[in-house]
Amino acid sequence: MKEKPTAGAGGAGEDKGAPAKKAAADPARASAARKTSPERKTSPEKKTPAGKKAAAGKKTAPAAKKTAPAGKKAPAKKTAPVRKAPAAKKPLVAPKKATASVRAAPAKTVVGPAGDESRTALVRRARRINRELAEVFPYAHPELDFENPFQLVVATVLSAQTTDLRVNQTTPALFAKYPTPEDLAAANPEEVEEILRPTGFFRAKTRSVMGLSKALVEDFGGEVPGRLEDLVKLPGVGRKTAFVVLGNAFGRPGITVDTHFQRLVRRWRWTEETDPDKIEAAVGALFPKSDWTDLSHHVIWHGRRICHARKPACGACPIAPLCPAYGEGETDPEKAKKLLKYEKGGLPGQRLKPPQSYLDAGGRPAPPLGAG
Repeated sequence: MKEKPTAGAGGAGEDKGAPAKKAAADPARASAARKTSPERKTSPEKKTPAGKKAAAGKKTAPAAKKTAPAGKKAPAKKTAPVRKAPAAKKPLVAPKKATASVRAAPAKTVVGPAGDESRTALVRRARRINRELAEVFPYAHPELDFENPFQLVVATVLSAQTTDLRVNQTTPALFAKYPTPEDLAAANPEEVEEILRPTGFFRAKTRSVMGLSKALVEDFGGEVPGRLEDLVKLPGVGRKTAFVVLGNAFGRPGITVDTHFQRLVRRWRWTEETDPDKIEAAVGALFPKSDWTDLSHHVIWHGRRICHARKPACGACPIAPLCPAYGEGETDPEKAKKLLKYEKGGLPGQRLKPPQSYLDAGGRPAPPLGAG
């Protein structure tokens, strides 16, 4: 029986394990053994395979604890994108606000200032519009019938508050009876009034055309002057009338600011001015002087045929991409075509005797007064 302890002496764990059993048997010795240093050395002996497993278990436990927080953080990471999702939606809201402001811009630009458009951009856009209109109306011309400067200045004075068509239907009888300034200056006012009655405001217009005829005879030898400062001295002749005469009878550039011209340049945001003289100066600064006369024709023709005052034919407008006021009128192409006037709408023009270029382009002369 004593050989078993002797055989176990080769293992350190078994030598110290035997006293542990004896200590369990003898309580006194067990308490003494607990106080001895060898008992403290039993803690290293716990690093037996079982102790290693326990240590391994203890190490794995923190690992498990670490993985558990990792597992908890993983859902947190998943939830983090979810929480950040609203932040990702914010950029989507911004474009909507941006688009809303862009959509609101045309309403402002119709009546408002040129906004952030630079001077250079404005000049380029204005000149491009003029080029586009020159292609649409290559045959544009003054729509008053005349054969000489005297007939043109009288017809222009008569065109106030009425259409060029009505003037063209009225002036043949006037010039047939009073062909020169001398004849009209010496005419019977009542007879002149009767001829001019269809043009409206015929009494005031009679005084104007007879007064300018007398001024031509008395101050200019019966000839229409070719200078602006002289023309504006004639009764009933303002800057608009003077530029019509200078540009079309004398070939001197001028801008004709009539009602159509005023309406369109404001719609196009070329200027915000309302005074004709200021409009003339503002628009004239955008173009070379050599373009002024043809520019006036292009703008006026576009205003009479397409860009009307109340119902612009936006859907049939050739310069719609360049117009800030697009959408103010009818945008449906088929409906817009029905709003076109004169030759664009398949209707006669305003002149009884239009230029040959107009006829070659498919234009039809207007009927005389009282016809059909």
